[in-house]
Amino acid sequence: MATETNIHRESRLAKLASLQEKGYNPYPYSFKPNAFAADLQKKYAELAAGENTEDRVTVAGRAMAVRNSGMFIDLKDNSGKIQIFCHKSHLDEAGLELLKFLDVGDLVGVSGFVRRTPRGELSIAAEKFDIIGKSLQPLPEKFHGLTDVEARYRQRYVDFIMNDDSREIFKKRCRITSAVRHYFEQHGFMEVETPMLQSIMGGANAKPFITHHNSLDMDLYLRIAPELFLKRLVVGGFDRVFEIGRNFRNEGIDKKHNPEFTALEAYQAYADYNDMAELIPDMLRFVCREVNGSEIIEVNGTEIDLSKPFKRASIVDLVKEYTGVDLMQAQTVEEAREMVKSVGIDASGCSNWGKVVQLAFDEKVEPNLVQPVLVMDMPRDISPLAKTHRSNPRLVEHFDAYIGGMEVGCAYSELSNPLEQRARFEAQCAEREAGDDEAQMLDEDYVTALENALPPTGGMGMGIDRLAILLTGAETIRDVIAFPTLRNK
Repeated sequence: MATETNIHRESRLAKLASLQEKGYNPYPYSFKPNAFAADLQKKYAELAAGENTEDRVTVAGRAMAVRNSGMFIDLKDNSGKIQIFCHKSHLDEAGLELLKFLDVGDLVGVSGFVRRTPRGELSIAAEKFDIIGKSLQPLPEKFHGLTDVEARYRQRYVDFIMNDDSREIFKKRCRITSAVRHYFEQHGFMEVETPMLQSIMGGANAKPFITHHNSLDMDLYLRIAPELFLKRLVVGGFDRVFEIGRNFRNEGIDKKHNPEFTALEAYQAYADYNDMAELIPDMLRFVCREVNGSEIIEVNGTEIDLSKPFKRASIVDLVKEYTGVDLMQAQTVEEAREMVKSVGIDASGCSNWGKVVQLAFDEKVEPNLVQPVLVMDMPRDISPLAKTHRSNPRLVEHFDAYIGGMEVGCAYSELSNPLEQRARFEAQCAEREAGDDEAQMLDEDYVTALENALPPTGGMGMGIDRLAILLTGAETIRDVIAFPTLRNK
């Protein structure tokens, strides 16, 4: 295959050299089309077979197929496809000469009149033809069908050229982000930006990437979450803020995880997690309507109607429902480990009660949560930034939103007591010293910010990539990220 590719490349290089010798530049500085394939297909949908118009247009795109020595070219632009008809009765001599140097994959610019062929194909009868980007690499015949699936991700530009489904997924992802932004702007939130390089990692339990700033001679962390900076802004008097941006976590790669990902976080003063429990479903419905035209999606053959109220259930109740084990009865981590052992869960690596609850949920409950559910009232041990539950001190006011067996978002009643926050951070530091490299650090400045008084605040976070998986029907996070992280060959 490599040898065949090299032969095609050499042929194309020879054509390039010939063009340049003739004084022709196949890499011009600009080209200005005034029409797009999809618009033309729509505008002239009623044009009869064999009928010509006097309408002149200029289009540009990639030659996806060349037939009859260039007489017929399938041109693909960002909107769709249209046929180019090149014939000596219309095309000038310069254009006819250029056709000899044309290869599939070249970018071309064409001016001519709109017609429909006797066979019914909408076409542009070329009067002027230019090569505006000489491709030196041959396009695969069936790139989508390559046995090496990762080839689609490694050469994503080729995947987008050849695979319309990949293009549509990515275009829909862009619309999703736009709709999310529109929702929050409509509800009075201000979009902000916070640091991606942080001297203290925080805002989530995750292993960070570490880099070094030479001028300051100090290590910095690529942010794992913007949470602590966003809440600093709320302290500063910005009552409704949100951010859509990149986070980085040095963890595994699978269908739902990529080391760098796009996340949404939003914070609303004078609110709590109950307000977020209304906001998240409302936002999801809005985005789904904007992007898909409906509030109904399908996940693995199951229809999910986002217009219906989201179920709410506590995490310990769900664990009890699916395992028969009531972990609220466990007073110590040792008791909790023994209780879940009876249902085949090895919790020996869990250092506290909350981690046992989370492990039991992950293994026995999460895959079953296809219909939307807000998993309420997380263990205090594993959620150091949320307020203690107002009716149970072992829990916090924190929920995770699940759809299609996948967590898509979370929300807190944000912890605002600086003394309690310090104690939570110190507990996290103890976990870190005991070997948990995902535990959070003590952020003294953030505690100081809280000492200036954070108002009652509800906060939420959501993975844009996971939301895109849901709304596009993609199988993996790699399909909704333009350039996913891959292992070196």
